[in-house]
Amino acid sequence: MKVCLLNDSFPPVIDGVANVVMNYARYLQSDHDCSVVVGTPRYPNADYSSYSYPVIPYQSFDTAAVASGYRTGNPFAEKEVSQLAAFQPDIIHTHCPASATVIARILREKVDAPVIFTYHTKYDIDIRRTVPFRPVADEGIRMMVHNIEACDDIWVVSRGAGESLKALGFEGDYRVMNNGVDFARGRVDEKEVASVTSGYDLPAGVPMFLFVGRLMTYKGLPLILDALGMLHDAGQDFRMVFVGKGPDQQLLEEKAAALGIGDKCFFIGPIYDRNILRAWNTRADLFLFPSTFDTNGLVVREAAACGLASVLIRDSCAAEGVTDGRNGFLIDETGEAMAALLKEISGDLAHLHQVGERAMDEIYLSWEDCVSAAYDRYAAVLEEKKAGTLPKKKKLATDYLVSLTAQRMTDLEQFRRVKNELFNGFRETAEGMMENIQDASESAEHLFDRSEDFIKDFYHLFKH
Repeated sequence: MKVCLLNDSFPPVIDGVANVVMNYARYLQSDHDCSVVVGTPRYPNADYSSYSYPVIPYQSFDTAAVASGYRTGNPFAEKEVSQLAAFQPDIIHTHCPASATVIARILREKVDAPVIFTYHTKYDIDIRRTVPFRPVADEGIRMMVHNIEACDDIWVVSRGAGESLKALGFEGDYRVMNNGVDFARGRVDEKEVASVTSGYDLPAGVPMFLFVGRLMTYKGLPLILDALGMLHDAGQDFRMVFVGKGPDQQLLEEKAAALGIGDKCFFIGPIYDRNILRAWNTRADLFLFPSTFDTNGLVVREAAACGLASVLIRDSCAAEGVTDGRNGFLIDETGEAMAALLKEISGDLAHLHQVGERAMDEIYLSWEDCVSAAYDRYAAVLEEKKAGTLPKKKKLATDYLVSLTAQRMTDLEQFRRVKNELFNGFRETAEGMMENIQDASESAEHLFDRSEDFIKDFYHLFKH
């Protein structure tokens, strides 16, 4: 099976969805013998040659100022789209509803392969954050939903993500397909943990809390600080470690200082080494993730892989599959609720570790299992397409533009091929003419030399 994976983020940018794409590519190759190609916006000075599969970067524009370090891809990059089409994928799987899905739809026109889309996160929140003018933001969200509806099979990473998509106006069906974790199951060796965390004031016996992710206020991070401020005022000692970066980091650091807990909170930046991140998860006593934004919360399952339980908002997407007090803790979305829980459980770290062990056993998901489920669904979609039972998508106004663009790209590709053939033909003809001229020149030179000798011989004979 040939699979084309498309996403608007990929290394050097590291985020949850980029991590998903890399694991799909890895396990489709290793466990299912698939051929894989990845299409993604090009980043300056990025090296795409080190992967075991081809990565085709297409033209992009610098939108870091409004998109938190991301670049926006040009979905009409004809040369790169033609390269992806030359791969002749059986399945096109897009993981972002923007330029990646436009490219997926153009590719479908060119190669007649079904398009699968995975809804990973609440993109509408980012749109509204980036575009403050409401009518423009509403139109952007409407276009995003139409782009999703144009795909053949819609996947979501949780039931809550599916309902969030429905709330935006999506009218089709969706299928829950979980994402996995690339952490090995089990805790890191104590010596390695001590080495990784040395240099930080983390006293033994003092509860250490952890957050991993983008430092954005809409992930519930002010709620964490409010709760820790209350905990501090109640006389409970603790340490809090934030791993990650984001546009709201300075705001959060200032809030921690204002609450009088700046010396107990460490903002240590992003960690790209997965083993080092596993060590931090092993060192922590509790993972704090009060986000109602995230549709899946892979970091919660990463924590569980290391035997670390999480505090989550009741009925949030990240809380799906978590039983309060057994393999995690569920609270209302208030600082008071988190502070009360932390105060109650901070005196019994052994119990926290027991809950963490059950989280490891009950909510951990491996990437091998998740990609195997995806591969099986790929095969089912191909069978439905072959049998003619793949549900027809309703016609959208943008379908005409996509079809026209695909035809234009095909025409341009054919024109380029004919132009190259003509050029090569002219070049070969010109090279042949030059060879003939060279041969004629050498023959004329040789004939001239012979003529000169003949004249000399004739003169000599005449003289005598």
